[in-house]
Amino acid sequence: MLAHYHRPICLSFISTDLPILSTIEAGATLYERDLEKFHVLLNQPEFPQSVAEMETTDEETQRVILTKRLLWLEISPYRAIMTMQGNGGLSYRHFWEQGIYGVSRYWLNNYNTQNSSSLRLRNFTRSLQLKGRPLPESLRVEYELWSDKVHLGHYILHLEIHH
Repeated sequence: MLAHYHRPICLSFISTDLPILSTIEAGATLYERDLEKFHVLLNQPEFPQSVAEMETTDEETQRVILTKRLLWLEISPYRAIMTMQGNGGLSYRHFWEQGIYGVSRYWLNNYNTQNSSSLRLRNFTRSLQLKGRPLPESLRVEYELWSDKVHLGHYILHLEIHH
């Protein structure tokens, strides 16, 4: 049987060379899968599906269609996998392991699977640090994103789990 705990978390995504910063503060469920292996599950707070929906002035059309998305992190001291999936829109999966090239895959969720395709990028994990025992308190992943030979920037993913 899996041990699980409900905890408040703060998840930040930062680019060190571009003006990108995104932070999610939410309640999450922490599952203890095995010794030093955990899953963190949370529903990303609802957000509009498109900018056009936010910019409409008509009262009737100002009702914003919201979608729930599941964010799932598999973490250990050696690797991390992050998957974002929902009922529609963009989904992705990142695989990070310190000192190696992993895959970052992005795809659109649609009901016609014949027309769906994905974009695959490489990431190089410069640093992966999981702190806290027996339950994790923080995860920090520093990585570079690449498209073939084109460098797309340096990024930091930082997860804090409050106990």
